[in-house]
Amino acid sequence: MTSQYAYIRGTFVPLEDATINVRTHAFLYGTAVFEGIKAYWLPEENRMAAFRLKEHYQRLIQSCRIIGLQHPLDVDTMISLTTELLHRNQCNSATYIRPIIYKADLRIGPILKVPHTHDDFCLFSVPMDGYLDTSNGIKVGVSSWRRLDDNAIPARAKVNGAYVNTALAKTDGYASGFDDVVVLTNEGHVAEGSAMNLFLVREGKLITSSITDNILEGITRSSIIELAAKELGLETVSRTIDRTELYIADEAFFVGTATELAPITSFDHRPVGDGTIGEITKKLRDLYSKAVQGLLPDYHHWLTKV
Repeated sequence: MTSQYAYIRGTFVPLEDATINVRTHAFLYGTAVFEGIKAYWLPEENRMAAFRLKEHYQRLIQSCRIIGLQHPLDVDTMISLTTELLHRNQCNSATYIRPIIYKADLRIGPILKVPHTHDDFCLFSVPMDGYLDTSNGIKVGVSSWRRLDDNAIPARAKVNGAYVNTALAKTDGYASGFDDVVVLTNEGHVAEGSAMNLFLVREGKLITSSITDNILEGITRSSIIELAAKELGLETVSRTIDRTELYIADEAFFVGTATELAPITSFDHRPVGDGTIGEITKKLRDLYSKAVQGLLPDYHHWLTKV
């Protein structure tokens, strides 16, 4: 394996040297925001391309604005650093990229804004073909842990510390025999998966939770909505979803950068449809796979080529 690099404190360094001090504010209090980005090998061009890179970095800056971090770099600079990292690491297969903007102060005390505060940007990559084995669909349960509320720690921002909520829900789900979980809002409505957006299929329409139901405004989510409309002529309805709607859905699937599209074959031990992967789900999974690999020319604008 070739030497791997990361970017931190304004320079590229060997991955093993990309470390932080134990007193770093972000480590002590979770005061950081991040993105999950994926890059793919383009078989027809023999090179890598990152998927919807600009949109990811625009959302990273929005996360900074929500929790009060200063982004030290602009979108174009972060894009340039990402393509350079993929080149330095000689990536030639599906790769997960993690940029983080974090509070780099070495101090005790959770307040975000003090005189002479310092926020930094770091970036690393790891090979990643798939987040879950989804070939035969996944079994999902409804978690007893509720999704964090917008007035507590907003799900609209990808805040590092907020993912303890995800960890609790997913860990309990695994212990109960599920592959993943659905989390509910404090009002008892469906929010999303542990770290993925959720779609249901009912009567030939896609249904997904409203962006005001404590979900991340997913980039894969918006991609699926566009592919469904333009390629399959399917309408997507974004609205509040009741828990029991999970049990009467014709089809269901999660979407996310790492997960891509994960078909769901059961909720709380109840089969979705006939308990197999549905036809609409199959078509959307195939379309998304082709889009990220550069095999759909109409969506080449989603790709930043390396």
